[in-house]
Amino acid sequence: MRRDFGGEAAGYYHRFRHGYPSAVAEALVDAFSLTGRDVLVDLGCGTGQLTLPMARYVRAVIGVDVEPDMLEHGRQAARDADVRNVAWMLGADTDIPALRRLLGDSSVAAVTIAQALHRMNRQELFRAVVPLLRRGGGIAVVTNGAPLWLQETDWSRALRDFLERWLGTTLTSACGTDEQSQVRYRDDLAAAGFDVVTTTVDYVASLDADQLIGSVYSAMGSWLPAASQRSAFAAQLRAAVGPHDHFSERVHVAMVVGTRRNSGERRA
Repeated sequence: MRRDFGGEAAGYYHRFRHGYPSAVAEALVDAFSLTGRDVLVDLGCGTGQLTLPMARYVRAVIGVDVEPDMLEHGRQAARDADVRNVAWMLGADTDIPALRRLLGDSSVAAVTIAQALHRMNRQELFRAVVPLLRRGGGIAVVTNGAPLWLQETDWSRALRDFLERWLGTTLTSACGTDEQSQVRYRDDLAAAGFDVVTTTVDYVASLDADQLIGSVYSAMGSWLPAASQRSAFAAQLRAAVGPHDHFSERVHVAMVVGTRRNSGERRA
């Protein structure tokens, strides 16, 4: 898993990255029959966008991320919200075996991976998670809408053109939100021994120009412009997307949910 969201990038991520509607947490609670006795692992947790909402439904959540700065923002957010049942752990998808040794087999109700699986070795991860899960537990791969520059609006296309000129590269990665990636996630979960269903939640986000710029910064990671360049970057971005005060973003949240099959159970 790459480390490129430290420092200021983590701050922009914490401030501007979309959270998740309550319907997303409720769907995950239903999918895994979560209770106040359960432990959940949020892998690639970032600054806690899904970690903290899920904490209200379970005994404890372990937020795992490779970036110390992301985790520190998550800790502060938990303190600010008086959420006391979250532990923050520095680690990656390759550390699941160590987590099993720490917690024991069949100890976790669910592992959530929100907008991060495209940075992981998913086949190895899915297989490694299986022994960690309790009966009826599973994995949820959650994606929170296509990148701002890959949407079907005039302002999004203008944003993509500007970013490609600024960065000197073509932007094609949908960060796992595209249908081809979703199919691969479903197929790989099934191959690892999970029964798979997909649940979706749609909502509309309204962004002003400052929020649009901040949201772009939140996704740039190591490509974040230097502080001395940000004024020029912001001015050129504003000019590129046109004289608008607000931008409407249709966000499609997809949850690919894999539930662990019982030992010895075969698919019909």
